Amino acid sequence: MAGAASAFAFSPAAQAGPGESAAASYGDTTGVGVHNAYEKDKYEYFADALDSGASLLELDVWTNVVGKGWRVSHGNPTGNDNNCENAASAEELRSNERDQSLDGCLADMRAWHDAHPGHPPVLIKVEMKDGFYDKADRGPDELDALLGEKLGDALFRPSDVTGDKATLDEAVGSTGWPERTAMEGKFLIELIPGTLEESNPADDLWTDEEYATHLKDLAAKGALGEAGAFPAVHGAEKGDPRTERYDEELRPWLVVFDGDASTFTGEDGIDTAWYQEHGYLTVMTDAHKVAPEIDGTEPSEQEATDRVKQLAADHASFATADWYPLPKVLSTVLPRG
Repeated sequence: MAGAASAFAFSPAAQAGPGESAAASYGDTTGVGVHNAYEKDKYEYFADALDSGASLLELDVWTNVVGKGWRVSHGNPTGNDNNCENAASAEELRSNERDQSLDGCLADMRAWHDAHPGHPPVLIKVEMKDGFYDKADRGPDELDALLGEKLGDALFRPSDVTGDKATLDEAVGSTGWPERTAMEGKFLIELIPGTLEESNPADDLWTDEEYATHLKDLAAKGALGEAGAFPAVHGAEKGDPRTERYDEELRPWLVVFDGDASTFTGEDGIDTAWYQEHGYLTVMTDAHKVAPEIDGTEPSEQEATDRVKQLAADHASFATADWYPLPKVLSTVLPRG
């Protein structure tokens, strides 16, 4: 697929699963995602990942002071190692040098969007590997500014959900998420705390809490429209995971939940219907590990499709794995629940 931007046009109707209404709410559908879609052994260019039709693509971001800017890499905390190329236009996709910063990945997204303005909504899951680093101007405010600068009107913001409601929780619990057709041409940014952040005993302010606080503070100032991302509760557990983890004033700003699919659907008795009933999005990771386990990279299309159907019935908003060789599966969108 190297050489030029693809010329295909998306057809949301072609991606819809059996029984899905064209007017389905974003909160009532199940899509498929690719873990660490920025890695070159999965896609030569990030534009190829976007072309896959996946409903979710993941980026890993580092912010520590040892390196410059917002780095996108799995194992290199000081530099960039990825398939992003910082395309200034659709004509530059698949032609520039890779290993760019988050700025470059966002530029590719915008260039690709301009070539496919009616594309289905894509959730970009950002794992903040070592969290925000506000002292180096890599905090929530700076992330919002970067997202707005690079994505412009292609960015779906928290304020697009709240409308005249006071919080995200109130909005998704009453009016819900917009219809999928109203979200065509949009990117949603999900933020989760990273592996290093969660294992760092000196870090007592993780990404989820820090960005939820940011949303609360912006709303109090009447400036929620500046926010560009949705913080996620990381890790599945029984009941409402927010109750023990967050101050009461922060809980209404966390309406995305992200955890292991096996835990969500396992023997611990998690009520996954509760999430959909309240309008919350659930990202179920490592979909292949749910019993009976299937291949994590290249199962048969039938195996992968059946697993997506299984997790859709279990109220997943997204089922993610490393199924990059299976574009037909990645472009699947099913009714949720």
